[in-house]
Amino acid sequence: MSGKLKVVIDKPACCGYGLCAEICPEVYKLDANGIVYVENEIVPAGLEERATEAADACPQAALAVVAA
Repeated sequence: MSGKLKVVIDKPACCGYGLCAEICPEVYKLDANGIVYVENEIVPAGLEERATEAADACPQAALAVVAA
């Protein structure tokens, strides 16, 4: 993958499984209620593959990694 990627979150769909944060904690964080958030929607260089894998692992399909 080339070019920058960004994370898109469907917060209402997040059920707090936390798989994303387990797979790629550098990108995905969980708030006090266990709901996913990111500190920066742009995926840091070198983490694109893990960020995408983590988004794909979401049981609720609440995450997507798309071209920025």
